[in-house]
Amino acid sequence: MLFNSIDFAVFLPVVFILYWFFCQKNLKLQNLLIVLASYVFYGWWDWRFLSLIIFSTIVDYSIGVALSKGGSHKKRKLLLWVSILVNLGFLGFFKYYNFFLDNLITAFTFFGTELQASSLKIILPVGISFYTFQTLSYTIDVYREKLTPTKNFIAFSAFVSFFPQLVAGPIERATNLLPQFYTKRKFEYSKAVDGLRQILWGMFKKVVIADNCAEFANEFFNNHTEYGGSGLLLGALFFTFQIYGDFSGYSDIAIGTSRLFGFDLKQNFAFPYFSRDIAEFWRRWHISLSTWFRDYLYIPLGGSKGGTAMKVRNTFIIFIVSGFWHGSNWTFIVWGALNAIYFLPLLLAKKNRSNIGAVAEGQFLPSLKDMVNIASTFLLTVLAWVFFRADSVNHAIEYLIGIFSKSLFAIPEFENRTHAIEVLILIGFLMLIEWLGRESQYGLEKLGLNWNRNLRMAFYLGIVCLIFLFIGKEQEFIYFQF
Repeated sequence: MLFNSIDFAVFLPVVFILYWFFCQKNLKLQNLLIVLASYVFYGWWDWRFLSLIIFSTIVDYSIGVALSKGGSHKKRKLLLWVSILVNLGFLGFFKYYNFFLDNLITAFTFFGTELQASSLKIILPVGISFYTFQTLSYTIDVYREKLTPTKNFIAFSAFVSFFPQLVAGPIERATNLLPQFYTKRKFEYSKAVDGLRQILWGMFKKVVIADNCAEFANEFFNNHTEYGGSGLLLGALFFTFQIYGDFSGYSDIAIGTSRLFGFDLKQNFAFPYFSRDIAEFWRRWHISLSTWFRDYLYIPLGGSKGGTAMKVRNTFIIFIVSGFWHGSNWTFIVWGALNAIYFLPLLLAKKNRSNIGAVAEGQFLPSLKDMVNIASTFLLTVLAWVFFRADSVNHAIEYLIGIFSKSLFAIPEFENRTHAIEVLILIGFLMLIEWLGRESQYGLEKLGLNWNRNLRMAFYLGIVCLIFLFIGKEQEFIYFQF
């Protein structure tokens, strides 16, 4: 079920009414409703894959209970590995089986041996990468004794399948989300209003920005040989804002929807396109995934401790694995490696934590130095996104060569230029609101709260009108495929 669909527009109010008007006095009933609603939400896409979520829930719940009984270190480690192998086994089969098989066949062919094997027609379950990492974090934290294992199966099932963030995050830690299912929740008007405001902003990002940018990004990337350098650069820019509007928009809707039901999820995007270096960008982009890899892979490998060789090794591992998490294509691996190359000079020079707070904190405009740093970081990010969007590494290389051709500074020629200008103006509006709200959790959180009520309502209504005026062709969220 898509957030930007009529189905969800009907589903959400129904669940909301049942949750607050019929189940408010019974915590267990509220949690059970969330489980059932989440299964309906997920099963709307393909009910057959509900079995994967249910099986993963049972496995990790049982392992958590077994770990709570103590036992030898060897037994506890065995239980942890059962969880890791089951979860990553499912993820590996559905997401990477054909990738490894195809590359194995290619490798054997290169050395003159024909390998007789055929790919399988495997449907990738929506959100499998997200809920797999969410349940894994629970088992690992229980094993590390950072979390008391739950014996409340309904609460744990709700944690695993919580529909607002089930299929595209944020990837929540059990230490943050699971305890919220134990606590009686009361309806808070201010919290619900804030949630609706964040949903509105997320819808604007998705429907107005991402879906309209997608039309032009698809045109330029699918027909890159027909356009000059300036057109291809414009296509890369459109994709840059498509993926940001799409993914951060989903996160805003997920977090806002959660607040309607009394839950607080972690911030997943912190205005990444205002970053002053790549290290800051990765502290602000897909925060729940970046911190997951930091805590469960990077730090156990040694992090930034040790010699230069270890730092380089760990950096490449974390970025390449992060790239591979996104999809079974060499383009994602190259994208990850490229970001590692961007990041390494900062790490080795010990400047990777130079920019921690918000840019131009407490000021309206950034300094000239900050402007240059933001622009250069943004340009590096745009170029890296070409690999993320391209169908193959060769496609990405051809696209980049096309950008840096003699026609880079020519006026781009393409159809629907008037609409493209309108979309660029809308992107400018997006960035203005994000800039004004960059010290908040999301763009609209505090903007306009001190305005006259009528003016504030007119502003929100204006955003609603923009959504309906510029509603693009309905597109699935990009991260559904991951």
